[in-house]
Amino acid sequence: MYRNEKNYVLLHAQLLDGTEGMEVQPDRAIYVRGSKIVKITDSASPKAGYTPIDLHGAYVLPGLINMHVHLPASGKPRKKPSDPKKLVKLITSCALMRRMGIRLCEGYAKTELLSGVTTIRTVGGVADFDTILRDKAASGAILAPRILASDMAISVPGGHMAGSLAYEAHTPEEAAAYVEKIAKTKPDLIKLMITGGVLDAEVVGEPGVLRMPPELVRAAAERAHAFGMKVAAHVESPEGVMVALQNGVDSIEHGAQPSEEMLHLFRERGAFQISTISPALPYALFDRAVSHATYEQQENGKVVFEGIVALAKACLAAGIPVGLGTDTGCPYITHYDMWRELCYFVKFCEVTPAFAIYSATLGNARLAGISEETGSIEVGKEADLLVCGKNPLEDLTALRRLDMVIKGGLRVERPQVKKMSEVEQELDKFL
Repeated sequence: MYRNEKNYVLLHAQLLDGTEGMEVQPDRAIYVRGSKIVKITDSASPKAGYTPIDLHGAYVLPGLINMHVHLPASGKPRKKPSDPKKLVKLITSCALMRRMGIRLCEGYAKTELLSGVTTIRTVGGVADFDTILRDKAASGAILAPRILASDMAISVPGGHMAGSLAYEAHTPEEAAAYVEKIAKTKPDLIKLMITGGVLDAEVVGEPGVLRMPPELVRAAAERAHAFGMKVAAHVESPEGVMVALQNGVDSIEHGAQPSEEMLHLFRERGAFQISTISPALPYALFDRAVSHATYEQQENGKVVFEGIVALAKACLAAGIPVGLGTDTGCPYITHYDMWRELCYFVKFCEVTPAFAIYSATLGNARLAGISEETGSIEVGKEADLLVCGKNPLEDLTALRRLDMVIKGGLRVERPQVKKMSEVEQELDKFL
């Protein structure tokens, strides 16, 4: 079982607590009993009964929270797109293939953890794989982050991920019925695919075409709220954002160019944006010889990229919460690169490194409804921690190589993940 059974104290830590105005707290001692932080003091006189672990001045911060993950895909770039419907049909075709699919997703979840992500929020997966892995992770049966799971999403015929990671609803009644079907595995949220995306755009300059009619959005959102679940929505156009907010969606995943009316709806609904700069960047900024995108895909990628950034900046200026996620599984977006999303947030949205870390830790925890458990380094919270040798407030690339990852008190020292050299080479150009 992957549980911490020991009491230990991290000595001589340079502490970054995850709060919005965090500054380095030098030479701190963090006491861990089981899965919890039980005491934080100076390092001068370690308390008896705890095994001392000397960090020699390394930096300790909360584990990262990735708010937008698709577990089944690796992010490996391909010259030609594969058929996701055929892949999902194969992976769910029999008990053996299901077990293999779950093991594949388990491996990707482990990669998230070893790269410093101690909580993930899935937003579209294969069948009920996400909730199966969530429950295994919670019981300590597998080495994985905490998982907030959505299982399958809901789309419409011809819509985003329809027939692969999303059911196809034809009517409002069918959309509500799919919510009930998904709810049987007790997921943590419901995901809707309201607009198209870059790959299925039909006209240059018009990505994110509205696919799901407003009445289907409302029916699904109302049924999800009746079950006590929040609703996240894939949206990549202003029209889509407005339809989502007007009909009960709680979070806009990705985004589009803002307007005052849109920002008013965000405030009125108490909704928030999950900014995902990572997946848009390769389509928008890579040479097409590298990304293998068509001219139309690149131009639409630029529209989506600029819309996500513009909405994030407008929301922050208006006091509307913005969370961070990677859309892991898209081409060039791996399960080990959440740290890059923080770098992009600083570079393109012009926030400070401290605010980026806050957004990816306590900020994301608040949006996910788990800030009483995790997201900051406080007595009584889960010991979800990262240890790195350099100060990430000065350079966020310090998070690229970690000395230690701690999930629920369980320590993984010198964590290693297998990386794709061609992905590293291309993405490093945009840090």
